[in-house]
Amino acid sequence: MKIFDEIESEVQCYARSFPRVFNRAKGEFLYDEEGNEYLDFLAGAGTLNYGHNNDLFKEKLLEYVQSDGITHGLDLHTKAKGEFLEAFNEKILKPRNLEYVMQFTGPTGTNAVEAALKLARNVTGRENVVSFTNGFHGVSLGSLAATGNSHHRGAAGVSLNGTSRMPYDGYLGEGINTTVYLDKVLSDSSSGIDKPAAVLVETVQGEGGINAASFEWLRDLQAVCKKHEVLLIVDDIQAGCGRTGTYFSFEDAGISPDIVTLSKSLGGYGLPFAVVLFKPELDQWKPGEHNGTFRGNNFAFITAKAAIDEYWSDDSFAKEIKRKGDYISERLNKIVDRYGEGNFTTRGRGMFQGINCVNGELAGQITKRAFKKNLIIETSGAEDHVVKFLCPLTINDASLKRGIDIVEQAVKEVCAKEDSIPQEKDYFPTEESVSYLKVSNS
Repeated sequence: MKIFDEIESEVQCYARSFPRVFNRAKGEFLYDEEGNEYLDFLAGAGTLNYGHNNDLFKEKLLEYVQSDGITHGLDLHTKAKGEFLEAFNEKILKPRNLEYVMQFTGPTGTNAVEAALKLARNVTGRENVVSFTNGFHGVSLGSLAATGNSHHRGAAGVSLNGTSRMPYDGYLGEGINTTVYLDKVLSDSSSGIDKPAAVLVETVQGEGGINAASFEWLRDLQAVCKKHEVLLIVDDIQAGCGRTGTYFSFEDAGISPDIVTLSKSLGGYGLPFAVVLFKPELDQWKPGEHNGTFRGNNFAFITAKAAIDEYWSDDSFAKEIKRKGDYISERLNKIVDRYGEGNFTTRGRGMFQGINCVNGELAGQITKRAFKKNLIIETSGAEDHVVKFLCPLTINDASLKRGIDIVEQAVKEVCAKEDSIPQEKDYFPTEESVSYLKVSNS
């Protein structure tokens, strides 16, 4: 359509990588106007963990619309909000022994981060916030100040203040625990680093290149925060809602953040929705002190509750994510072993993994070839050097294998390998697993 060239801003991004007009989507598939089918390993940059147009959510949403349910309610109490809060409290928080209150912010991830930073500064009376190399937290000014990427920071047009950057886990190489450095600068009044209100961290840095912090590093980070009476904020906007194998990405590390931000797949259906969770003693807001027209999304309350009820009432879905994550790890390791030659490594955990390429050009060639084979997959990292796997968590086994096969073929072509690829063994042996997938994808 010419209209996109005529009046849409040059700021568009994904449309450049995937130049098609899409008009339908279902499960793990997108379809363009010509009827071509594409496997979606982008999934709304992690917004569609439960796939496109999930039938379970759609039925509930249509019922709500047909009954003239509340569309917009500011922060009024609505039945939809109350039922979501009950489901989240009973099935997400209580089973994990987490005691948080929930603040509804504007509908995007950066809105949640802005509110979290503002709250931490108000509660502690301090301004500085520690964030990490390669971190990405949004592009509004407060979130952008905590973001490392120079491409995004350079577009701000003003100085970005109020943060200090620290090296993330692994940034200085293996065997160097960078939390020791953080502890040192916070202990030294001459370090030049003002005592912060909070430390803001992603347990897996999505846009930063699928850098996964070790559980030990995360526990050490929490210990440093407690030692210096600094609040720990976990940005779980992309890594949360099951992406790493547990609902919250920090669960396996055994930590309990003071503040958590959620968005993206929280609403389940791709509807805009963001919240901040924080410990009750931090709830020191005055009424209306942080507000917005779109606090909460009643449509998203419906689909978010449906997601919790369907997928998080027990640990079955989490086990499936881990099983598929193990398969992804095995396949990616084989690809690296076969075509590595110093060009590739793997990174990430759960169903949040990637192939780290020696440069962005190589990664870009792989994703372009994959798109020609009808797979939508993006790159991430400072130099766009990581091929990033973000398929829906509900993807069936056959589609997951097919998508990775396409990536492997693209890697083979880019590396100009002529040796044939042996047939992969079936990594999905259990009848229980297969039957669960059939039910969850029906």
